[in-house]
Amino acid sequence: MNIVILAAGQGKRMRSRLPKVLHCLAGRPMLAHVIASAQAVAAGRGGPTRTVVVIGHGAEQVRDAFSDRGDVDFVLQHPQLGTGHAVMQAAPRIDDAWPTLVLYGDVPLVRAETLRRLLDGAGSGVAVLTVRLPDPTGYGRIVRDWHGNVLRIVEQKDASDEEQRIDEVNTGILVAPSVKLKAWLAKLSNNNAQQEYYLTDVVAQAVADGVRVAGIAAADADETLGVNSKAQLAQLERVAQARAAAAAMDAGATLADPARFDVRGELTVGADVFIDVNCVFEGRVSLADGVRIGPNCWLRDCAIGAGTEVQGFCHLEGATIGANARIGPFARLRPTTTLADEVHIGNFVEVKNSQLDSASKANHLSYVGDATVGRNVNIGAGTIVANYDGANKHRTVIGDDAHTGSNSVLVAPITVGAGATVGAGSTVTREVPAGQLTVARAKQVTVRGWTRPVKKK
Repeated sequence: MNIVILAAGQGKRMRSRLPKVLHCLAGRPMLAHVIASAQAVAAGRGGPTRTVVVIGHGAEQVRDAFSDRGDVDFVLQHPQLGTGHAVMQAAPRIDDAWPTLVLYGDVPLVRAETLRRLLDGAGSGVAVLTVRLPDPTGYGRIVRDWHGNVLRIVEQKDASDEEQRIDEVNTGILVAPSVKLKAWLAKLSNNNAQQEYYLTDVVAQAVADGVRVAGIAAADADETLGVNSKAQLAQLERVAQARAAAAAMDAGATLADPARFDVRGELTVGADVFIDVNCVFEGRVSLADGVRIGPNCWLRDCAIGAGTEVQGFCHLEGATIGANARIGPFARLRPTTTLADEVHIGNFVEVKNSQLDSASKANHLSYVGDATVGRNVNIGAGTIVANYDGANKHRTVIGDDAHTGSNSVLVAPITVGAGATVGAGSTVTREVPAGQLTVARAKQVTVRGWTRPVKKK
């Protein structure tokens, strides 16, 4: 099938230098949502797919944002002369053998299942996506015949009193046979107040040619909403987050408050997961059975093992955590951190690019960077793994069952042997022997008769 997405609009009401379709919804540009839904439908139908995005204002920014998408073609609409004119620009890229689905880059919440119904309803003809609104003022009304087929779309200003009482309106989304669509596009006229070519005029041409036009109503009005302002974007963000919350609860999660929950990527949850208020999940996050996430946590690209508890105010990125671990509160895990089962990372502890084996602990006020830590290690309060010499990073290895005293500094590269103990306040720069106590600190001295300086008047 052919997918044509109209994304050339400027979006003046957004008050932004960013093209409208690049504004993010649930962590992704609006255009990315539309592409994903349409391609999901195409994949389910089998056969080849061609996706064409019509760009205009901010064209290079849009291209750059999707430069990694080799499966998307971009065509330029300049100047912008209406929706029909936009589809005309895509027409040379459309394969006549497949039907063409026309979507809008600023209508990001249309569901894949709705598009499937639209395609199925079209058959070999045309189908337009409609929606029923409590107040249809300003929208083009759908006028049907006795058989339920669409006869015409009547704009508000042209509608009779009876037609204005119709609550079913046009969304602009449609599917049509490509050969006929190209012929109808060629006949479009801009003889109107805006001097633009309207895609909706294709419907009248289809009816005139005896082609059946089906009207497929969206089950949910929210999925047909477009974005023209920051306020509308915020409204759709809450719709998207309500969907994400419902999906998480359906999968087995308990949310302390679904209204204070944000997914900006993909969240996978197991049974009996609990998520407290004001948590944000970005990228790909998976929470295994029985995971508990405390309030005000931020997680990006993390995998959390079964039974692990992440207490409040933690900041986790690119971390893999085993089962029955305990993190936080106020802990930070940076990318490529791997924690085995039953590891404890406490308050105001930062771990970066390190691996901690099972049952090891860093409970208070420590920094562990570029380290390989064995089993049952206790990293004392205030321990710093000094991994950076000002130019290069170096690695530290700490063996099983080692202990570091409070306020220790381990200057990498260094190895702390299994079962070793580093005395409190030590700064160690050489290998620490296994099974031994190592103390490296200045001798305590008391200076007799010393007086503290006083401030001069």
